Amino acid sequence: MQLLMSTMRSAMERYDMINDGDKIAIGISGGKDSMALLCALAEMRRFYPKKYELHAVTIDSLFGGIPADYSEIAEMCRRLQVPYTIKKTELWKIIFEVRKESNPCSLCAKMRRGALHDLAKELGCNKIALGHHMDDAVETFYMNLFQGGNIGSFQPISYLSRKDLYLIRPMAFTTEKDIIRVVNKLGIPIVKSKCPADGCTERQKVKDMLKGFEKDYPSIKKITLGAMQRGHISGW
Repeated sequence: MQLLMSTMRSAMERYDMINDGDKIAIGISGGKDSMALLCALAEMRRFYPKKYELHAVTIDSLFGGIPADYSEIAEMCRRLQVPYTIKKTELWKIIFEVRKESNPCSLCAKMRRGALHDLAKELGCNKIALGHHMDDAVETFYMNLFQGGNIGSFQPISYLSRKDLYLIRPMAFTTEKDIIRVVNKLGIPIVKSKCPADGCTERQKVKDMLKGFEKDYPSIKKITLGAMQRGHISGW
């Protein structure tokens, strides 16, 4: 956990992600990344020089028309003294039954983001913390390059003018391997996604490609992120 909080603090301070008085909604999918982010931000409240509030939020897509079981996450939030709100939606029905999308990921992500932004505003939050990490940033860079011929990734911090909300990614310098170690060591509960497209996405293809590259270039992810920073790409 110390290493995780150290890399998070480095990103938070480099990009000035948190200010005194912030009320931050943590987007909780139930996966390892968002759960590690929740635990680390909750712990960092004790010593981080800028004081902030947290509110964990989950957008339940009701895959298969059935609400997911987030009881373990609710219990974790109770122990961490972080309020937790679950918003049930009809995303699964709209995407898979009504529209019958053959490539559902893009629309699903867009609609989930909209629901998350609306809920954060309803709760009086001015920022949303997302569990994207360094591997995600690098994978997004290559996805944009291969699929659209564009040089870019998501930003470590961005402002949504329509909602007057900031999106922050405190784990921007954290590797996926470090997150997995923390989750396994601390026994942090995970809710596996019931999405039928899980593990069959374009992101997974790029993830597998980079894993192959790492055999010959072990530091390819850090090298890519460094190039993004030196090139001032996408706010890095």
